[in-house]
Amino acid sequence: QVHLEESGGGLVQAGGSLRLSCVVSGSTFINYAMGWFRQAPGKEREFVARISWGSISIVYEDSVKGRFTISRDNAKKTVYLQMNSLKPEDTAVYYCAAPRLPGSYEFDYWGQGTQVTVSS
Repeated sequence: QVHLEESGGGLVQAGGSLRLSCVVSGSTFINYAMGWFRQAPGKEREFVARISWGSISIVYEDSVKGRFTISRDNAKKTVYLQMNSLKPEDTAVYYCAAPRLPGSYEFDYWGQGTQVTVSS
């Protein structure tokens, strides 16, 4: 059973930074892409960023380009999301996600989420 656990959320003022972490257990992590998603109150969950196993392919949602950076440490089975220049509209629960199949970008496993609140 794959388990994903996020951490690093919190309350920050606009313009500030946070770094989210997601540790994966119960999986080899080898050849698996990873992703970050978020869900704001009253809105559907949306894609934020994804990264391939070798960090060669990285994709961001347009509104976070230039501000957020996704990275991973395969030895630690951990994926990160560095968030800079945060805006109030970034307020959401952030979820880490993993696919069921290696090489896939269809995300099937989800963490419990970590709250990020950006005050204006």
